[in-house]
Amino acid sequence: FQLGYRDFLQAPLQPLMDNLEAQTYETFEKDTVKYIQYQRAVAKALVDRVPDENASTLTTVLMVVGAGRGPLVRASIQAAEETERKLRIYAVEKNPNAVITLHSLVKLEGWEKIVTVVSCDMRSWDATEKADILVSELLGSFGDNELSPECLDGAQRFLKEDGISIPSSYTSFIQPVTACKLYNDIKAHKDVAHFETAYVVKLHRVARLAHTQPVFTFMHPTYGSNGSNERHKKLSFNVPQEAGSALVHGFAGYFDATLYKDVHLGIEPSTATPNMFSWFPIFFPLRTPFRVEAGSTLEVNFWRCCGPAKVWYEWCVTSPSPSPMHNTNGRSYWVGL
Repeated sequence: FQLGYRDFLQAPLQPLMDNLEAQTYETFEKDTVKYIQYQRAVAKALVDRVPDENASTLTTVLMVVGAGRGPLVRASIQAAEETERKLRIYAVEKNPNAVITLHSLVKLEGWEKIVTVVSCDMRSWDATEKADILVSELLGSFGDNELSPECLDGAQRFLKEDGISIPSSYTSFIQPVTACKLYNDIKAHKDVAHFETAYVVKLHRVARLAHTQPVFTFMHPTYGSNGSNERHKKLSFNVPQEAGSALVHGFAGYFDATLYKDVHLGIEPSTATPNMFSWFPIFFPLRTPFRVEAGSTLEVNFWRCCGPAKVWYEWCVTSPSPSPMHNTNGRSYWVGL
């Protein structure tokens, strides 16, 4: 399945601005490993939430926000069966095409008494009751790049004070890479905009020049934080001696998410969830590649910026020599709110 995607540059999804196509849902739904992790997380949360002696009397309210065509609804129901806990589920989805499929699924599986389908954007929905557990799969290759923080901030209104969010946190990671093919493919467009765009790409003929480092972390729910999802991080990479002298064409990005307690999900190379294919890494290119020597230090700055209608990243290298600021004010690449 993945071979055809090797070193092939793709624009990241815009699931907020655009409605996903059936084909996209179908691909993601085949990723059983991911949903097994979600099922484990929901099962643990249910057991923590409802002691055995109350299992037959207490009903847990669970909301799936961004339910798509229902894979997380199914995983949650399976977790409830496995732990013998009672559930009431609200499946919230803004894509009208996916909602039709959700309604059919509920009917087909006989879930009418358990599942209420809500055709609405989670950011504007008025829930009739508050949730014990809020479940979402809004993560992109770089964690927050499909605007999970903004969506979950909007959905947090209907989570109980002591409620649980699955995922509870996620962190993005980057590392400098040599990637001649990717650089040449971008250069062929003969404009700056393509060098200021992040791409989703199945990295293949790439040299990773240093270990990954964490960039941005988001926690949910976010009670008591300053409320801003803007971030800035300055990262310093030591190029190991064995790397020799190398050209840096850009940065490869990944994420790792904590679904609940010790249940995690991610594509950061050292901790990646095995056999999961929903996410390829992200690639932030540099307009001008530069050389790093073995044993030298490379310094880069990353910003996550938020406007009223869009979120974007800016990046620049400050050492060994300064690069221009990439994607100033989101002029080339942004994610629409």
